[in-house]
Amino acid sequence: MEYLNVHPQLLQALRAVLDTGSLTAAAERLGFTQSALSKQIAALETAAGTPLIRRGPRGVEPTEAGTRLAARAATILDQLGAARRELDDVSAPLGGRLALGGFPATAMELVPRTIARLRAEHPSIEIDFLESSTLVQIRRLRAGRLDLALIAVGEGLPEYDLTGVELDRLPAGRLLVAVGRRHRLARAERVTVDDLAGENWIAGRGGRSEPQFGPWPTLTGARVVAELSGWSARLGFVAAGLGIMTVPSLAAGILPADVVGVEVDDPSWTGRTLSLARIGALTPAGAAVRSALTAEARAIAERVRRAPPPARG
Repeated sequence: MEYLNVHPQLLQALRAVLDTGSLTAAAERLGFTQSALSKQIAALETAAGTPLIRRGPRGVEPTEAGTRLAARAATILDQLGAARRELDDVSAPLGGRLALGGFPATAMELVPRTIARLRAEHPSIEIDFLESSTLVQIRRLRAGRLDLALIAVGEGLPEYDLTGVELDRLPAGRLLVAVGRRHRLARAERVTVDDLAGENWIAGRGGRSEPQFGPWPTLTGARVVAELSGWSARLGFVAAGLGIMTVPSLAAGILPADVVGVEVDDPSWTGRTLSLARIGALTPAGAAVRSALTAEARAIAERVRRAPPPARG
């Protein structure tokens, strides 16, 4: 049998290019120069014997061969990751070691607070955290690379294939609008969707498989003035008064001093749920992680609910 004999790094390069749709963005993600990444893609195409990508009107697009190889590459890379974890467990067995995944907003406060709680209450439990989109997390769950994954499902998000995936719903607060402290809405306890009309919006930017927070979900005709990949950059624009943005309650506790989170009255918004996803039964360590996540998620949601409006000044 003839095999495609290539280094896993070349498969990672292909995945990064197709996820971002750009050689430049993929190079930044992987820490290479664009020239080095182009050489890796060329080497992979030589090994495959066919073109894998082409430049299109919206950036880099996969050929049919590229699409098929990228799908296989995802499985191969996840299996290699799972193998690395198993070998690590053999060489340095750690009782209660789990791999937890989460989308970027969970890494702002929920996950670090949970890990800190676990270290205090259950120091024998080791947590490896991987940040990625929900789609990638579901794939990693199926490949055995993750034990638990924090995912969001609901309105405005893709209909993920959750066949065989168990979901434990966690407490979660409402979506908020983040505004600069000097903004006209900053001293309001609540606003309506009509209050948001005519505002400039700062939106998230990510890969094709990474849903982002954009303008308020039910607002029509919103004007987006900047699309930025990092949370700190987006919040910096808001703090400077250049626009407002949608944020989850999960991020409310670490908003900069010059940014205020405001609740929105919107009966037409059905919302989203925060869930802990797994495949199979929970281990005792997994149950402890779920308990810690639930406690911290509840504390964050309660703190946001009770937060007084900012003082006038």
